[in-house]
Amino acid sequence: METKTETPKAFDCVEFKRQSQQRLRAEYEKRKSEFGSYVEFIRAKAHEDEWCRRIWERVGGGTTP
Repeated sequence: METKTETPKAFDCVEFKRQSQQRLRAEYEKRKSEFGSYVEFIRAKAHEDEWCRRIWERVGGGTTP
């Protein structure tokens, strides 16, 4: 489904999300022997990121998922 606009959008959040998920999946495929599942990989990626760790400290009881 494509949305038609009169002016081009400067940022497409759906496309950004798609590209982000594609990059994560490609990295997982290269490193999947290190993890028991895709969920474990995502948790490890979240733990690597300082911003994400701070968010989880606020909402997740002090630990990354």
